[in-house]
Amino acid sequence: MAKPDSLGQFEQLLLTAILTLREDAYGVSIHAKAGALAKPKEVSLGAVYVTLDRLEDKGLVSSRLSDPTPERGGRAKRCYQLEALGERALQESAATAKRIWDVTTEIWGKEWAKEQWAKPPRKRWGKEIA
Repeated sequence: MAKPDSLGQFEQLLLTAILTLREDAYGVSIHAKAGALAKPKEVSLGAVYVTLDRLEDKGLVSSRLSDPTPERGGRAKRCYQLEALGERALQESAATAKRIWDVTTEIWGKEWAKEQWAKPPRKRWGKEIA
């Protein structure tokens, strides 16, 4: 079983999205940024909201309601921000990913690493692409 403070890949995506969006981190913008980061895999908006709730329960992010906006028919947005615990967890995940990348590149070679960036996508969250 994973440590309570370890992050899953989808949680890492959402925390990274929040980190990059800063003050503009709300559900729809987080969904769009996570989708861009996850390409070619698709990201469900529902999964984003469920995971944001879980990250908030873990104390990794916090949320607040923005002022109502006319373009949303007077409705407020729920804005998210990284908490210190979330930032530390993301830093640890990034450091681990870097170590994995360095080792696999060392074993499989730099040409393999270059090919990984040039390859066309083959799967979307487990589904084969023709």
